[in-house]
Amino acid sequence: MSTLRNKVQLIGNLGNDPEIINLDGGRKLAKFSIATNETYKNQKGEKITDTQWHNIVAWGKTAEIIENYVTKGKEVAIEGKLTSRSYDAKEGVKRYITEVVCNELVMLGSK
Repeated sequence: MSTLRNKVQLIGNLGNDPEIINLDGGRKLAKFSIATNETYKNQKGEKITDTQWHNIVAWGKTAEIIENYVTKGKEVAIEGKLTSRSYDAKEGVKRYITEVVCNELVMLGSK
């Protein structure tokens, strides 16, 4: 049961090309966002599409795969864990960000 703790699975499309950061020691970091869509009908019977954006980060080998094969618009399935962090913005305001740390990625759709 412990494998179910803090587990996120999403299928969505990349909003932009991933940002690849080369770190000291040859390690890589990939940052990107994906959009997930949920469609439903409101009380008037109108079709409504709700789009949610999710910030994703990937490290190491997963980041290398993303760098080489994943681009804007691609549909991907990701699995990882949800993390939150804060930082101080230039204006002196504390900002909060929630990200999914991706440990597995599957490319979907046509080649």
